[in-house]
Amino acid sequence: MALGSTPAIACIGIIGQHDNPLHISLFSPHENEELEMQFLLNSSLDIFDIRLKNKTIDQDLGLLHAVDERLATYGWLTNTGIKFIVAIDMMGRPPAETTPNPQARNLPPVLGLRDSDLRPAFKAIQSAYIALLMNPFYTPETRTPMQTMHATGKSAEITSMRFTNEMRRIGKMWYPGIATI
Repeated sequence: MALGSTPAIACIGIIGQHDNPLHISLFSPHENEELEMQFLLNSSLDIFDIRLKNKTIDQDLGLLHAVDERLATYGWLTNTGIKFIVAIDMMGRPPAETTPNPQARNLPPVLGLRDSDLRPAFKAIQSAYIALLMNPFYTPETRTPMQTMHATGKSAEITSMRFTNEMRRIGKMWYPGIATI
């Protein structure tokens, strides 16, 4: 881990009921790694499927898999089948790019994460998603991606700037040990 850095969110993915990406937010220094992060999110969906088949699933799936010593994914499943996946970069962001939250700037080095460290981020993501669903101008995905494209001529991706800005805020504010976002 770089001196003075703390684990940080590298990517937030909102995945639909049919395993189609609804929203992906990338964070520094991974902004230019969209294809790699899409692959990481897609491979994490296999863990959701395995746990669903084995009936060993809860809303908070915790660690899905550690890709290497730097990246790991964590998952959350809503009761409507929407999946939230957060990729954590254990090397984090350099201190200059660290969260604006002053409490996070001088944290001691983190050697590992507990599943509960991600709970505030997942709760904030879920709250933002619920607020999106409450928007009368947003139509949630109810059909398969192909049916949606055929019927409307557009994908089911979330295009709300308010939602995108909230994902960016969550990704930048989170750090291990934060109680609420």
